[in-house]
Amino acid sequence: MPSPEVSGPVRWLIRKEWRELLASRAWWAMLLATGPIIGVAFANAVRTYADISADTGCGIVCSPLLGIWAPTFGAFELVAIFLLPFVAIRSLAGDRQSGALALELQRPFPLAGRVAIKAAVIFAGWLCAFLAGAVAVALWLSYGGAVAWPELLVVALGHALVAGLTIVVALAIAAMTDHPSTAAIVALGITIGTWMIDFAAAVYGGVWERLAQYTPAAFVSAFQHGLVQVNALLVAALVAIATVEAATVWLRPGQRVRARLTRTLVIVAVAMAGALAASRVPGSWDASETRVNSFPEPVEEALETVPGTITVEVHLAPQDSRRGGFDRGPLAKLRRIRPDTTVTYVARTATGLYEQADPGYGEIRYSLGGRTIETRAVTDESVAESIVALAGVTIADEQETFYPGRPLAATPAYAPVLFFIAWPIGIGGLWLFTSRRHV
Repeated sequence: MPSPEVSGPVRWLIRKEWRELLASRAWWAMLLATGPIIGVAFANAVRTYADISADTGCGIVCSPLLGIWAPTFGAFELVAIFLLPFVAIRSLAGDRQSGALALELQRPFPLAGRVAIKAAVIFAGWLCAFLAGAVAVALWLSYGGAVAWPELLVVALGHALVAGLTIVVALAIAAMTDHPSTAAIVALGITIGTWMIDFAAAVYGGVWERLAQYTPAAFVSAFQHGLVQVNALLVAALVAIATVEAATVWLRPGQRVRARLTRTLVIVAVAMAGALAASRVPGSWDASETRVNSFPEPVEEALETVPGTITVEVHLAPQDSRRGGFDRGPLAKLRRIRPDTTVTYVARTATGLYEQADPGYGEIRYSLGGRTIETRAVTDESVAESIVALAGVTIADEQETFYPGRPLAATPAYAPVLFFIAWPIGIGGLWLFTSRRHV
């Protein structure tokens, strides 16, 4: 059991941080804006899903995971990028400007614990905004829609991790800067920087393509498809711990800037080394009911028995649409089963516009045990058949279960009323109630 000397400050800090959050206009503004943002995304997703459901035998296209939950919860990414950082920055910067932080530091309590508690309370505040997603789920159930809870929970987990990382990074930025406006500019600069990495990856490939795998958009994309990866969870934990430690370095009084920079660089170097090692840890779970992230089970069993190292040589330019789909689809599935797979991209230009006449452009070459197979197909079936043919193994003849889809031609009834009227009125009423209590 925790000692009174420790549990007392913890309770006091939690109450203090929660009171400050309730008094934060930035948090209330975030809550107010979240409802309409999620409402627009949910209503558009329901309408699009209804149009797709009109086709007979829509199959995997009529999956609530891809048709409803990915776009609806994807709107929380906008909240996490553009609104949540300012709540965290305002919280820490307000303590520094008011002198509350200096008074808190006089209490015998670990500084890292203070930052962690502040981050946890802000995360709890974000969960209040996340209730808009629960409203969307309730509406979908009222329309008669089906919900596969494992894949829905994975989607929610991905956005919760992104929100948590956003909070600790924003707190670290606020600790390193002297004014909230400066911290806001730095946070916005980091966001734009990740977009530039994504753009460079799409245009140039290579190193940029590897860096783009660690941007927030790429991180949450796997979760939005119902995929949980052990390496992603480990990297997120390492980043969070390193960021909290960096924030404590800059909050600790009586140190020179050079010493703080040195310690921060050491923390960053250790975190990068740990993240590099963690990124190679295998293990994943495909929670999607359509198995959109996986090969059929008989194919996976056959690929697992293939001896040797599989080498794939892709002759496609970075901007070729076939390359992106091939990398995110069949190759990603192959890497999950066989992490030892070596993939090489070959292209003379970034667009491939002037390579179309080249004899080998567009070819996918699979090599295994000194033998090679060439094909231009970029489908799951072509990958599995090529590798199995090279290895000389057979795929078990099992009847594959066809996913019939979950079509639903519904209209977003009550969504405008709940998200655009009831939500703002409810948030406004809560703000008035809490503000009068703390006057």
